[in-house]
Amino acid sequence: MSLPIPDTVSLRRDAGVIGLVGTAHMISHFSQLLLAPLFPWLKDEFSVSYAELGFLMTIFFVVSCAVQALSGFVVDRFGPRPILFGGLSLLGIAAFGYAGSTSYWMMAGFAVIGGVGNGVFHPVDYTLLNRKVSAPRLGHAYSVHGITGSLGWALAPAMLVPIALAFSWRTALVCAGVLAFAVLAVLLLNRDKLTLEQVQAQPGQPVAAADGSLSFLKIPAVWMCFAFFFWYAIVLSVVQAFAPEAARQLHGVPLPLVAMCLTIYMVCSAGGMVLGGFLAADASRCERIVGTGFGVAAAVALLLALGSLASWMVPVLFGVMGFASGIAGPSRDLLVKRSTPPNSTGRVYGVVYAGLDIGQAVSPLVFGVLMDHGQFRGVLLGLALMQGVLIASAFNVRRVRCTALAPA
Repeated sequence: MSLPIPDTVSLRRDAGVIGLVGTAHMISHFSQLLLAPLFPWLKDEFSVSYAELGFLMTIFFVVSCAVQALSGFVVDRFGPRPILFGGLSLLGIAAFGYAGSTSYWMMAGFAVIGGVGNGVFHPVDYTLLNRKVSAPRLGHAYSVHGITGSLGWALAPAMLVPIALAFSWRTALVCAGVLAFAVLAVLLLNRDKLTLEQVQAQPGQPVAAADGSLSFLKIPAVWMCFAFFFWYAIVLSVVQAFAPEAARQLHGVPLPLVAMCLTIYMVCSAGGMVLGGFLAADASRCERIVGTGFGVAAAVALLLALGSLASWMVPVLFGVMGFASGIAGPSRDLLVKRSTPPNSTGRVYGVVYAGLDIGQAVSPLVFGVLMDHGQFRGVLLGLALMQGVLIASAFNVRRVRCTALAPA
């Protein structure tokens, strides 16, 4: 029997890291949507408005933003593995806390705990992927990472709503906490695969090396990536929390199909990321891929806002919008990778993805008010507008990066 060739060993090692990181990432995204699918139950339970429920998400993401920006430095200093385990533990505790809450403000307190847990994932995940996965498979690693995130978002309504209908919203949240701790147990059993070795800087990365803890903040492309993820987060937040209900009000979609709209969007987004992983093999075209994907998504959002549609068409269009957005996912991550200086992965991803949390914190405050005032068409038109801004933002990242690299 012949010994495994090095490529086989490398593939097995890469697949193990990608699988573990992806599974943890799934729980992060799953936990972000623990409350939104249960808004109809929570609204009645605590006698609050959609804007007040949206504020719980704002709390979660404001805390996550602050933790994310800081945790990148901690990850670079102490390594990603213990930070990852701590984050998963806090997400599980938050889910159990939501389930036992007897007031709106108890929910808000556990939203803080959940935000702390969620804030560590992007610095941890991208540090592990960029440092442990071989370069030829990095595009596929980003693809799987995005797919598992989308599946986590899809799993939340698909799991929580049926359990809430069959039992109660509290039972649904208890099940969510059990799932978080089950994944933590799997990672603990495979913790040796998540150890991190020190690596040398690679050629072709941004010129500004990590000669100081904050030197990466001088790179304009980093801040353009931050802005891109801010707008991207607003798009995500609208799709997750408000667009399905807005479409239901405009097109008479039966209530059981509303949760399916989000699940279909996320599953199709995961499918789009499979194709996007292959397209991202050529990093030079990542901005064009992002532009095309979100251009199609914006056209679908406009159709949902302005068209006269049969109710069965609405979930189909959510699937098309999700697939188009998913194609852009791996190329979106390459925008950041190409703007990251050596040995600063945790810090850069922490700051850049803080834009994601800020956008998700701001969005419910604006679009929740539109929902409370019955501006359902305005919600979907705003979604299309934000997707258009995303396209311009992606090309702005490219412009700033090319200007920085041009000879003086």
